[in-house]
Amino acid sequence: MSGAASRVGEVHRQTKETDVRVEIDLDGVGRYAVDTGVPFFDHMLESFAKHGLFDLELSAKGDLAVDLHHTVEDVGITLGQAVRRALGDAAGIRRYGSQVLPMAEAKVEVSLDVSNRPYLVYAVKLENDRVGSFDASLAEDFLYAFSQNAGIDLHVELRYGKSPHHVVEAIFKGMARALRSAVERDARVEGLPTVKGAL
Repeated sequence: MSGAASRVGEVHRQTKETDVRVEIDLDGVGRYAVDTGVPFFDHMLESFAKHGLFDLELSAKGDLAVDLHHTVEDVGITLGQAVRRALGDAAGIRRYGSQVLPMAEAKVEVSLDVSNRPYLVYAVKLENDRVGSFDASLAEDFLYAFSQNAGIDLHVELRYGKSPHHVVEAIFKGMARALRSAVERDARVEGLPTVKGAL
């Protein structure tokens, strides 16, 4: 994942509950190697890399026998930190991104601002929150951790949909495409995309 023009972030985070390693290249082609021990979560992270055109290497070992929460949340923290590191001072980026993404019967809107002022609005309610052994509500925990550590103002809204699998997958793909747009370099942008002088 090397290259002169690449923006790469590497982070290793270890606690008593988890051990997470992440390397992300924002200027990649969508290659991925993901292993968290949670198959559905792996699938979501692979979709994030593929649709964001991010090269992603991510491994996590966690106390899955206790609960999936620690692993999912700590991956969000570490991935967010890696994205922030890869952005550097964020000079020249578009900053904003938005995507409405349909998947089967579901449609999700994701909008974000790479502002370094993190916030999460998560307007998603599901009657059924199970995808096999995966609790779909963990998506909110992941997104909160990710947005806080990446410095992203992230808004996720479920327009409609019933299948928790489709809804969560639409969220991850929508976020990937919105983030891809937001972090792209814009040749017309000189310096930082703000009048404040810093993000």
